[in-house]
Amino acid sequence: MRATLHANGVRMHEDQIEIAADTVANLVAYQFPHWRTLQIRPVTSYGTVNVLFRLGDELILRFPMQLGDPAEKRLSLAAEADAARRLLGRVPVATPDPVAFGEPGYGYPLPWSVYRWLPGTIASDAAVAGSADFARDLAGFVAALRSMDTEGRTFHGRGRGGLLPGQDDYVASCLSRSRGLIDVDALAQLWQRLRSTPRAKEADLWTHGDLMPGNLLVQAGRLSAVIDIGGLAPADPAVDLMPAWNLFHPEARDAYRAALGVADAEWDRGKGWALVQAIGCLHYYRATNPVMSETARRTLNSLLQPHRPEWSKV
Repeated sequence: MRATLHANGVRMHEDQIEIAADTVANLVAYQFPHWRTLQIRPVTSYGTVNVLFRLGDELILRFPMQLGDPAEKRLSLAAEADAARRLLGRVPVATPDPVAFGEPGYGYPLPWSVYRWLPGTIASDAAVAGSADFARDLAGFVAALRSMDTEGRTFHGRGRGGLLPGQDDYVASCLSRSRGLIDVDALAQLWQRLRSTPRAKEADLWTHGDLMPGNLLVQAGRLSAVIDIGGLAPADPAVDLMPAWNLFHPEARDAYRAALGVADAEWDRGKGWALVQAIGCLHYYRATNPVMSETARRTLNSLLQPHRPEWSKV
């Protein structure tokens, strides 16, 4: 799995927890003495939820970045591990494999987790934005998710994945904060069109929920792993169309859509979810995580650019 510590070490959240390698070493030595001789190395990336450290060559340690109630964090980590186990062996690429849980200790106040390390380069650094093959690889992962039995589960009502109009207040607030950073008037007009896209009677399906470039790992130009599956849940399947705009160039975008057989209404809902995700990141991370903010800007500009696909719409 990939780390989520900002590359320049800037704090991204007011309640962010600082944790150093020597603190991690002490936690490991006390709680997992059989690993105490393994090398500990911080891993640099641009995520926003966890601070991660390599432990030897095979393991990754994940430390929640923001303060919170330890009991609630423990439940969240357990739920994420359950989601990870649900995916193992059921999708065509590697996914996170949980190993153990750590407890609060001297220098760090929350539970934490241990996963197996998944090698690869994040998609934004791997020159795959124009690759139709990579787009079809990702579509294969999404299709496998969608084929899994939800066992009657439906969207739980938190985060992305319900009905777009439920995001109206959030989008309006973020647009207000983003004035001067992008054409918010054009985005407001686009949102008014997308928010009313009908969903008909489409069922909730399993979704990853956060298919950002940093959560897609690449080896030899192909998708090798999908990580950070804490948002795995039944939801509007259009949520997992976000890579069409946060990563892919037009030709790969067309390949992604064609491989999933997406009709117009679902495609427009996917645009809506991509807008919701990106407009929140654009201003929030502008100073503290420029890579995340720039990904958001690129996503929003892609949404604003008209594009005629080269394949026949479903």
